[in-house]
Amino acid sequence: MFTFIINPASRSGLGRQVWERLEPVLDRRGISYKAYMTCCQRHATRLARELTADGREQTLVVLGGDGTLNEVVNGIQCFSGTTLGYIPVGSGNDFARFFHFPSDPEEALSLILDCHPSYADMNIGNLVFRGQEKRFAVSAGLGFDAAICHQAVISRLKPVLNRLHLGKLTYALIALDRLHFLRPARVTVTFDDRTSLSFTDTLFVTAMNHPYEGGGFKFCPGADPCDDRLDVIVVSGISRLKAVLLLLLSQKAAHTGARGIFIRSCRRVRIESDTSLPVHTDGEPVFLQRRMDASLLQERLRVIVPRDSAPIPGAPDKTTKERSRT
Repeated sequence: MFTFIINPASRSGLGRQVWERLEPVLDRRGISYKAYMTCCQRHATRLARELTADGREQTLVVLGGDGTLNEVVNGIQCFSGTTLGYIPVGSGNDFARFFHFPSDPEEALSLILDCHPSYADMNIGNLVFRGQEKRFAVSAGLGFDAAICHQAVISRLKPVLNRLHLGKLTYALIALDRLHFLRPARVTVTFDDRTSLSFTDTLFVTAMNHPYEGGGFKFCPGADPCDDRLDVIVVSGISRLKAVLLLLLSQKAAHTGARGIFIRSCRRVRIESDTSLPVHTDGEPVFLQRRMDASLLQERLRVIVPRDSAPIPGAPDKTTKERSRT
């Protein structure tokens, strides 16, 4: 049995159109399935919570973008009984990039329905702030990147670009606008080995489970969602002009050796700011916070992936790998 959670509003209504293409394919192939349409914010979380509450084995298929996926991940009650399928229909689709999910919805569906699919056991991030917890699949950040995400939620630009099939430009264009309101902060980052580092004039700090965020910005090229580690990037002490250059370079992962860029791998991290800053998880706003703790859940989520993205048996263990650049 396949259970579909569909965001019909994803990419300005494209989600509904994609489902209308895929539903007849399922019917022709005689596939047993149930389908649920989301109708409001956090509806996907409620659906996932109800569908996984009994712990039975099932495949949840998410049709939507990174935000819809984030909601589903936050609703799953039983990771051991849940397998995730994904049909990317979002503006950024950063989750899809690492695993190379097909951009064509029918190809993505065929991958899920494959009689002998390949799997990846993916880590899930967990963010703690003010006694609350929120999971993330891709990244959780504080500062400038989160401010962009907050603005994207209310911006009229995003739906316009989506209709023009230019949704991937949303993050970059809003970033240019937000630079005018940029207020760098003093931030302290404490890692699981108790190393504590302070950064002045910090633009943003992000804990990344995947290499990409913001629609293709490869901020942490070495991040791997299956290696039991988070990659943390700190951007500090650079001008607005250099911040623009950073965004451009990061699309090709050419920013990592630049001054003002610090990257380190860890299992847990605490991020503290001297002032309240915007926070996001997978691009979804968590509003203003001064402190957040990011780590990985003990449970993993099994994800159906293309064969060339599945972990290779006997591959070197990456869990002890650490990288840092100043």
